[in-house]
Amino acid sequence: MAPWSTSQLGGRPIVREEPRGGWITPGGGYTANLVRTPSRQGLDEQALDYSDVPSLAKNAMKLLVLSRYGQQGASSRLRMFQYLPYLHAAGIDVEVSPFFADSYLQALYAGLSSGRSIIGYYASRARNLLVSQRPDAIWLEKEAFPWIPFALERGILPRNVPCVTDYDDAVFHRYDQHANPVIRKVLGSKIDQVMGNSALVLAGNAYLADRAEKAGAPRVEVVPTVVDVNAYSTMPCPSPDGRLRIGWIGTPSTWREYGLPMVPLLTDVARKHGARVRIVGATDGVPADGDFECLPWSEESESKLIQEMDIGLMPLHDSPWSQGKCGYKLIQYMACGLPVVASPVGVNSDIVVHGTNGFLATTDSDWHHAIDTLLGNAELRIQMGTLGRKKVENCYSLQKYGPIVSDLLNSVVY
Repeated sequence: MAPWSTSQLGGRPIVREEPRGGWITPGGGYTANLVRTPSRQGLDEQALDYSDVPSLAKNAMKLLVLSRYGQQGASSRLRMFQYLPYLHAAGIDVEVSPFFADSYLQALYAGLSSGRSIIGYYASRARNLLVSQRPDAIWLEKEAFPWIPFALERGILPRNVPCVTDYDDAVFHRYDQHANPVIRKVLGSKIDQVMGNSALVLAGNAYLADRAEKAGAPRVEVVPTVVDVNAYSTMPCPSPDGRLRIGWIGTPSTWREYGLPMVPLLTDVARKHGARVRIVGATDGVPADGDFECLPWSEESESKLIQEMDIGLMPLHDSPWSQGKCGYKLIQYMACGLPVVASPVGVNSDIVVHGTNGFLATTDSDWHHAIDTLLGNAELRIQMGTLGRKKVENCYSLQKYGPIVSDLLNSVVY
């Protein structure tokens, strides 16, 4: 994997995994030149030449974005990268430095080695912090160095620079509920310390915001995970075989934990109606028969794959970790005008209004009845889907929160 991963935004690179310094300016009208340079392993890799970048406006805010992942990571893409056009429009100069390369997630989901030492990612982030120009503020996803005590992490981050930390799941439970008592003792309060030392915490839901407040964060704002509604069409897209689609989208790990136990139930209700179950992003344990179809996830195809569904599902267990989830699947389904069925856990109960834009289901009987009802009533699917789309537009859209997040980030400096 090349150490540089870029995508274009108005001719400007917005994501790079090993920055060499230099800021991405919002109004310079330049296009970074792609050049080929030797890598540390002696292979040709893609880098960026900033020789034509104009000097910055004296009053432009410099924001260093320390994301957990590159573009392949949903949390980084949704909580940070999709806001970059709004930050540029607000006159904010952005430097993006992911911790993990996209190759890490690709290998993780495939059950393979990433081909790079984990230590290398830690070394790269430390080096990037040392060589990057001093920012006016840092936007940090979760923590700067996973599994490293806060005292060490704090010593590497630049001093006296306000930090905005962002949380879309209960990452603190990875430490404070760890099976190893040594991990709980050493790292159990780490995320609380990160939150408490932040100028601002952006929390994806009330559960995360409550934790930040208890941790002593001086300022906490709830910013839900949102979608660009323009990227999701509500135009019906019937399947070629004419069968209805019960849909689920997510990662292999979430499928194994939440979706796989529902396979017998889904098989039964699908067969009753001659429907198929579409699983996007996972294959483990999915029956190799005509009742199920497994499709690979990609950023380019996900909205169309959802659009081809007729019902969207989001099962969860009622656990502390699930309380921290932000309901992104539901928001995606509803953005495409689908009715949804979800577990009444955490933020799901805020997103889904039972009987209005979908159903909340707890028991197997609840799930079976809800899916059965929707498969048998096309008019109800349309009615619920229409109301769901309106809720996303009003409450969970990038168009609403883009300016809000830009203002929040600016507020820690000005």
